[in-house]
Amino acid sequence: MTNTVVYSTRYFDGSREDLLTKLRQQLNDSRFEHVKRVEQTALQYADRYGVDRERASIAGLVHDYAKQRPDADFLKAISDYKLDPDLKNWGNAIWHGVVGAELIATELGITDQLILDAVRFHTTGNRYMTPLAQLIYMADYIEPARDFDGVQQARTLMTNNLHAAVAFQTKHTLAYLIADNKPVYPKTIDTYNAWVPGQDAKESLNG
Repeated sequence: MTNTVVYSTRYFDGSREDLLTKLRQQLNDSRFEHVKRVEQTALQYADRYGVDRERASIAGLVHDYAKQRPDADFLKAISDYKLDPDLKNWGNAIWHGVVGAELIATELGITDQLILDAVRFHTTGNRYMTPLAQLIYMADYIEPARDFDGVQQARTLMTNNLHAAVAFQTKHTLAYLIADNKPVYPKTIDTYNAWVPGQDAKESLNG
């Protein structure tokens, strides 16, 4: 059953259906279904963690808005928006969030910084993330179609402690990148340093 939010036009000039129509033009079938699952997962936890439901819906839907854009679009945007030139050394996994947020603002007219930051940080994390950014970071990780070692533990953590869930994802993502000899985006290391050390001790004290 779809958990639907009626949009107020505070954050997007149109209805949820209008936004879905725009997304449908950008995404293939599987990606389109993914963003809807992320939205629904975010809405499932929004009230629990004090997150505005309209923002959660919009951020969940648009987080992968730019995922299927050609590399040339991102490289041009990095120059046009005067973003950190080092971004050109990375790829879509980083670009579709960090650079995609700028395309969302320009092309969809969504300028709310909480929503845009949630998009920017949904793959890399960030040293500081609002509850909305944390929610989208986790919703993308645990949406129902995800199936990997540890996903059930992540879902369990999500029901109890958002901070612990964020720490879990960050630790396991970094471990995956290292084990697979993949480059680690510097802000992912910053996220790890901000969220993971001491988390086990915190959980023990809370337990």
